Amino acid sequence: MKTKILVYLPLFLLGWHFVTPGTAAAPPPFSTRLAVPPFPEDADWINTPKPLTWEQLRGKFVLLDFWTLGCINCMHVIPELKKLERAWPKELVVVGVHSAKFAREKDTPSIAQAVKRYGVGHPVVNDAGFVLWKSLDIRVWPSLVLVDPSGYAVWGHSGEITFEQLNEVLRRAAPYYRRQGLLNPKPLELTPADRAAPAGVLRFPGKVLADEKTGRLFVADSGHHRIVVAGLDGTLQETIGAGTPGRTNGDFSTARFHTPQGMALEGETLFVADIGNHLIRKVDLRAKKVSTLAGTGVQNRGALPYSRWSSPIRTALSSPWALAVAQGDLYVAMAGLHQIWRMRLDGSGIEVYAGNGTEDIVDGPVLPRRPYQPGYAAFAQPSGLTSDGTWLYVADAEGSSIRAVPFNPRQNVRTVVGTAGLPQELRLFTFGDVDGRGPAVRLQHPLGIVFYEGKLYVADTYNHKIKTVDPAGGETRTIAGTGRRGARDDPAEFNEPGGLSAAGGKLYVADTNNHAVRVIELRRGNAVSTLRIAAPAK
Repeated sequence: MKTKILVYLPLFLLGWHFVTPGTAAAPPPFSTRLAVPPFPEDADWINTPKPLTWEQLRGKFVLLDFWTLGCINCMHVIPELKKLERAWPKELVVVGVHSAKFAREKDTPSIAQAVKRYGVGHPVVNDAGFVLWKSLDIRVWPSLVLVDPSGYAVWGHSGEITFEQLNEVLRRAAPYYRRQGLLNPKPLELTPADRAAPAGVLRFPGKVLADEKTGRLFVADSGHHRIVVAGLDGTLQETIGAGTPGRTNGDFSTARFHTPQGMALEGETLFVADIGNHLIRKVDLRAKKVSTLAGTGVQNRGALPYSRWSSPIRTALSSPWALAVAQGDLYVAMAGLHQIWRMRLDGSGIEVYAGNGTEDIVDGPVLPRRPYQPGYAAFAQPSGLTSDGTWLYVADAEGSSIRAVPFNPRQNVRTVVGTAGLPQELRLFTFGDVDGRGPAVRLQHPLGIVFYEGKLYVADTYNHKIKTVDPAGGETRTIAGTGRRGARDDPAEFNEPGGLSAAGGKLYVADTNNHAVRVIELRRGNAVSTLRIAAPAK
């Protein structure tokens, strides 16, 4: 007996006019088909020599992926789509529909950089005006809509999804369209984004860690899937990792990471947030060995270990983005689960420390007794961590907020600057570039934070600026950056800076889209220079 696919149409597709399929010898695999709107006119396209049309795509399954470049859930879908494209190279075309949440995400150059950074190979249209988004009544990121080879929308999904789920939809649908002669096996001619490495040592560096005691600078060379170790003057000392994505332990030349981000140092042990593998790695700098400290290598999609001190190596993680050693433990910004976790430095236990798992900016008690319990602190894609010894400070990216987490669990999480005081419907959608003090301060998707000499320094990523924030009163001011995307030192310009560290009166900046580390001289009028990382001259 042939099983008919039951189409799942989420709320964003309800209300569309349903078109009755034509009769055929075999029943069609989907119960309904919806007319799809044309692609927006005059929109910018990436990874294709010219704008695509539905006529050009006729004969293919087309999967529309509605995403925005800073969304962690959208990032999680990208590798699943890559698997699907490899499984259906002739029958399927994925089209990314970039519908920006933040103002800066509407810029085509920013989208093009993200396409390179995430290794997206399929066509992407910049739906800056939300034409497709509104036409299909999309509500959340990510959302997926499948268009059949006849040009009708037949299936949709909201939120994260796995390759296995997507593959099953196509596996059950494809035979019908083959029998009807509707599938065109001819490959679509596309032009992937330039994958050439930028000039210089680094590619999309995400985070940076300066150690004043030993004079070392550790750079998460995320685009090269490795850690670069240099002197604070930029003299290259060594690289950790083979430079190709993978999940291999071993010595510095054979170990492999996948898009490493945050780092923390304790003695001669470097902890690394290996986000692409959903792992925390341990680097023994003396023995020059890399091992896995936490994570299973499979993404945690919501199973939160609320029992105290689970086994780290048996506990699945979800995009650990930033790390900080404080109070004798390793704290983890678990971006994919919108929480702060805590792990013992010896790897003997891991637990959720703060956040109920809801994506939001809510102050209150640190940890509920059960996941998603209301009335407790909530975070929104925490992406940067630092500490003054009394509080753990968090760059809470999706809420454009700076949060303070107490080490005393009887105290509450509080917001230093940000949106916690706004109504729920505004907390994740209020952002800007406003210095000052109090509720008027606005940031835009900050990813990096460091406490140094009594101040918080913040990488206000989408504003292309570096700012100071008073940890007590929240007074905020810009110290470097014009707000324009650029690479100049004077006047200082940045391009989505993502990581910060401080040592010797200097602030080191991982200037992600400039593929560089920048240096701000805090005691010399915040003068900015670009650090040249190179091997010593022979």
